[in-house]
Amino acid sequence: MSKPRKPKGRPISGWLILDKPVDFGSTEAVSKIKWLFKAQKAGHAGTLDPLASGMLPIALGDATKTVPYVMDGRKIYEFTVSWGEERATDDLEGEVTQSSDKRPGEDDIRALLPNYTGVINQIPPQFSAIKIAGERAYDLAREGETVEIPSREVEIFRLTLLACPDADTAHFEVECGKGTYVRALARDFGRDLGCYGHISGLRRSFVAPFAEEAMVPLADLVALEEIEDADERLAALDALLIDTAEALSSLPHLVINDDQAHRLKMGNPILVRGRDAPVAETEAYATARGKLIAIGEIGEGEFRPKRVFG
Repeated sequence: MSKPRKPKGRPISGWLILDKPVDFGSTEAVSKIKWLFKAQKAGHAGTLDPLASGMLPIALGDATKTVPYVMDGRKIYEFTVSWGEERATDDLEGEVTQSSDKRPGEDDIRALLPNYTGVINQIPPQFSAIKIAGERAYDLAREGETVEIPSREVEIFRLTLLACPDADTAHFEVECGKGTYVRALARDFGRDLGCYGHISGLRRSFVAPFAEEAMVPLADLVALEEIEDADERLAALDALLIDTAEALSSLPHLVINDDQAHRLKMGNPILVRGRDAPVAETEAYATARGKLIAIGEIGEGEFRPKRVFG
């Protein structure tokens, strides 16, 4: 019987908050970071289009188990809408499908924004990762098919007009929930204003719980490749990682001892005692000596592990 293959790479865990440049795909970025860190596993929390820049949280190793908690977090984008053209992709990449000589006034734009604040219904773009009958919408769109994508509820917490530098463009900032397509906002703004519109600039500055200051430019990471000593180079890279547990800051936190940590790692529940112990929580996380041990649920005086960390 053959032995199981040993995973390639280092069993390193943590989050790298990349400041992704324009014209660099999210999958390409993950591959680059995985290679730089010589990590066994890597994944990202929330795709950024190649034409978009900004925050792309990349999880390494065991941190990939916490990706769903970051995917669910609030996000902030700054974006520019160019008026006068609607495009197949709702951004600069696509061909023009509708055009107009009309241009909206600043007062008209401001009057529109309350309609896009709160819980709204949004139809994702034709070029999106939404699955239609088992296939990605963007694959069908590339084959020339126009598919009917059902609308869905998304939440817009804040939408601000930042500037109207000229008649052809407007700059906005939006704070939104999971599943919001900023390209769809630009498309719908243009339709409501009767002038058409598309995204001509997009930058993500925040993905909860990671702050903008945590971002590391790709150029800074690439520069570390010049360090010849491998141990020194990897140490410099590792110093840029954020602890895996930071992704779980929205959940209740249990501090446990070594014996409890051992029980959880074996898949067993532990008793939750004390005046300040959570009574019942759908999810919580436990740490011992500052190290993430498990994500689980609390009920009937117990913490039951669902995901365990090495």
